[in-house]
Amino acid sequence: MDLGLGGRGYLLTGASRGLGLATARALVADGARVLVSSRAQASVDAAVADLGPGASGVAADLADPDTAERLVTTARERMGRVDGALLSVGGPQPGGVLDTAEEHWRDAVDSVLLGPLRLLRALVPHLGDGAAIGLVLSTSVRQPIGHLAISNGLRPGLAMTAKALADELGPRGIRVVGLMPGTIATDRITDIEAASGDPAAMRARTEAGIPLRRVGTPEEFGRVAAFLLSPAASYVTGTMVAVDGGILRTP
Repeated sequence: MDLGLGGRGYLLTGASRGLGLATARALVADGARVLVSSRAQASVDAAVADLGPGASGVAADLADPDTAERLVTTARERMGRVDGALLSVGGPQPGGVLDTAEEHWRDAVDSVLLGPLRLLRALVPHLGDGAAIGLVLSTSVRQPIGHLAISNGLRPGLAMTAKALADELGPRGIRVVGLMPGTIATDRITDIEAASGDPAAMRARTEAGIPLRRVGTPEEFGRVAAFLLSPAASYVTGTMVAVDGGILRTP
């Protein structure tokens, strides 16, 4: 299936590894150009080397108020056009509702909520008919995840922001979607399993609760994200798409 990505340009944040990098791979494989960003220059350089000639990169931290304009300017200069973006930020500090320090809540509001909003404000004026924006969220949009109080609090709000933005941008032919990854085999999941003291037992417990009885791969997420950003998904907007192996209990 031709996704119609040839010659199109996409900006991806938090994309030096994991879900963002897997999406960048899928986009480049179908002929798109990408600008990938994350906070560490070394990680960005490694990602660009992995992706090949269709990619470039820049170190950027969405929590920095000056980042948004710089990212958009760089994307336009390097790709010549921007047809969409995948916005992803790192997972916020784990913890329960009552034992998570207020400073961690404040930091997460700046990085998880305000950072993407700043980038959207800077990017949208440069998008045209047929552009698409994807926000990497979490299954915590639909149901809480244990020991991730900040994610449970902020991700649903960002999902509703994406829904409202889809209403606002729809008349201009710009689509907005959210993606809700479940348990995907990224470095973050590996680190969480290692911290448990028995990674194999934790993985087994996790897989027992997933209808497909396995965790997902970054490539499985990347292919879904690339499709949603592509012209092939031209009538999909304002919706949250689960890539979770069926773990969500909501329809």
